Amino acid sequence: MILILQPDTETDSSEFQSLLTHLSGLEGVSHRVHQVFGEERTLTEIYLIGDTRALSETEMSELPCVQRVIRVSDAYRVLGRHKDDARTSGFQYNGINFSQDSFHVFAGLCAVDNPTNVERMFAALQQNGQQCARMGAYKPRTNPYSFQGHGADCLPWVFELAGKYGIRVVAMEITHDRHIDEVAQALEQTGNPTGVMLQIGTRNTQNFELLKHVGRQTRFPVLLKRGFGITLEESLNAAEYLASEGNSQVVFGLRGMKSSLGDPHRNFVDFAHVPTVKRMTRMPVCIDPSHSVGIRTRAPDGIPDLVHATAQGVVAGANMVLVDFHPEPEKALVDGAQALTLEELPWFLEDVGYAREAYQKRCRAAARQLQAEQAQ
Repeated sequence: MILILQPDTETDSSEFQSLLTHLSGLEGVSHRVHQVFGEERTLTEIYLIGDTRALSETEMSELPCVQRVIRVSDAYRVLGRHKDDARTSGFQYNGINFSQDSFHVFAGLCAVDNPTNVERMFAALQQNGQQCARMGAYKPRTNPYSFQGHGADCLPWVFELAGKYGIRVVAMEITHDRHIDEVAQALEQTGNPTGVMLQIGTRNTQNFELLKHVGRQTRFPVLLKRGFGITLEESLNAAEYLASEGNSQVVFGLRGMKSSLGDPHRNFVDFAHVPTVKRMTRMPVCIDPSHSVGIRTRAPDGIPDLVHATAQGVVAGANMVLVDFHPEPEKALVDGAQALTLEELPWFLEDVGYAREAYQKRCRAAARQLQAEQAQ
């Protein structure tokens, strides 16, 4: 059961303390307080965990500070969609809105190599009206001898360059809980010129201790990638780990499934799950065509497979695209074979715009159809 409190409820108020006292007296039921910090107001939710079947929704709704009561209907208590659940499906961070209705492209270097290429990437994004980017400082690799990323050493100049070119949010993978502190320290050191969306990669989707650490901090939103060899349900439960610890500012990423059935692509593209995730949860959904397809090969129509896959995910309703670009892909330290060039960026964004427009037209057509059905 979820208790939605009145907006801007003060947690040090006598009414709130009275509510907690009452909840502490419920036998066999524990509670967890969760706050969502928006641009203009703070929303507080309390999750009741245990056997809540005997609790009356009417009685619970009459408790101090309570605005509404939601009876949980599935396993994803925090992030899932429940009956009569009108909670928002998104969040705001550093002036950017992330929801199941918004759309953003995070283009950039899979692995940061040098300041020159990072600056060239940010400059190209600014020239094309973009405020978000991806930059990899920590790189988990299958081969222990492969480049592992520059780590904390590159963070200050990456963040300074992001601020210089108006990049408001940088998606950056972390692989250890100490990386959270390193990111926060680098931001403070440079005067907070940008924001960071922490990324949990596919190899760490079931690293439950890391998920708990990331979930306990609420400063940074999180992009959680689906595990490449586990079910969708298992990956959604990983996202719930984050939210259950306190951070519900989560974007769910689809990046392809590891299977030879996807050959010659790097992974089997799973973008058909975009609407499924949006139906089952309130999370915005990201697609990663670079790690799904893994090659720059062009189809006979002149469009690269990677760009075709991007359009398929966007037409299905994706809210975010995480895609690799590099000024000189042949010299990239990681995944150069799948990186698009800066010269291709304007065309890529144009093509994505067509796909997004097609999705919006499909939504309008569906709304007309639903209206016609209800009128019958």
